[in-house]
Amino acid sequence: MPQSVLPPVKSSPPWWNSLPEDFYCQSDGTELDSEYPLKVYGTAIMDRMVRTGLGVMISGAFVPQLIKRDGMARERARMDFYAGMAEDRDVDKVFIPPPKVEVEAHKIGRFSYKPKGIPAVDLRFTSPFTPLNPDLTDSYLGYKRNQTASAQYWTHPDGPRPTLIFVHGVVESWYGFNSLFFSLRWFYESGYDILLMTQPFHGDRAEKHHPFSGYGLFAGGFSQLNEGMLQAVCDLRVFIDYLFERGAPHVGISGLSLGGYLSSIMAVVEPRLAFCIPNSPLVSPVDTIRSWQPTGGLMDLVSKRTGLSPMDLRRGLAIHSPLSYQPKLDPEKVMIIGGAGDRFTPPRFVRLLHSHWPESHLHWFPGNHILHLGQSEYLKLMRMFMDRHCQSVESGVGSQAIDV
Repeated sequence: MPQSVLPPVKSSPPWWNSLPEDFYCQSDGTELDSEYPLKVYGTAIMDRMVRTGLGVMISGAFVPQLIKRDGMARERARMDFYAGMAEDRDVDKVFIPPPKVEVEAHKIGRFSYKPKGIPAVDLRFTSPFTPLNPDLTDSYLGYKRNQTASAQYWTHPDGPRPTLIFVHGVVESWYGFNSLFFSLRWFYESGYDILLMTQPFHGDRAEKHHPFSGYGLFAGGFSQLNEGMLQAVCDLRVFIDYLFERGAPHVGISGLSLGGYLSSIMAVVEPRLAFCIPNSPLVSPVDTIRSWQPTGGLMDLVSKRTGLSPMDLRRGLAIHSPLSYQPKLDPEKVMIIGGAGDRFTPPRFVRLLHSHWPESHLHWFPGNHILHLGQSEYLKLMRMFMDRHCQSVESGVGSQAIDV
């Protein structure tokens, strides 16, 4: 069991106060900018165009809730509740360990994605999560489909292996896309079992009337987003319990964007992880979307109607930010990956997480959030990092040649 890192001194200023107000619009730069200028700046332009579409979707989900009668005042009171919890900086009061839950294996549906030639099942359980804020209990648990947590689990016939948990980004929850984009079959053939977790309100967990996967995260306002992140951590811990109980010798996690954010949160709650590899993590959601459009305008609307400034929202959403806590996982077991041309989660946010955990590892690739140029290099680095922390010689992992 890795040694836990001592909690921060509470007299130190919280990051949401010390981070400059204009951090969202500060310039970005990495050591790859001069080496690959066309790749970095060209892909950055692409990101700016694509993120507008996502910004429209997110704003469309937020607005109906916020324009309801008394909606803004209610949201302000709820943000004060979460801000107070964040200021305590007590990770165990925020991320409450889940009780023992029965996880069931089911045959993958006929029309669902299934990896060819790999033994795989769907794992499901009733999420034990209860909202941290009691005012949201009835409304949050009213999303019935969201209460069934799910994941696809790829296994080896000869028994449990070291396992890579992969967490998708916002909206894109289809197992097939994530499997192909991150070469998960290659990791499987290298000796790892794979678990692809579905985030709250995504995929089969989305209500039938929701217009897109992930809509429910934003449809209840910022308070529902908070509870969605807390539920994701709770459900991930149930899966981790299941994997260890089944006999997995090592369990680690990785994910992209919102999945990278959740991966980094797991480093502050789960000392049992063998490795944690956040890819393009959000870190500070409010500062991230302030630079997007039309979400930047939405922040201004919220501020005008409620008096909740972007700084207040940053404080209210800090309850689940990895910046709010010190990791229970040894930072040496954390490798952060970022795109030099990424303008969804720009390099300054990746650096912010790395600065918070200075002993963690950092790798840049010369691409953006969607086009991962140089991906084969970081996949090989991931494999070597995973092998090293899963004690590859003892576990038998890493016997395959590296050829992505």
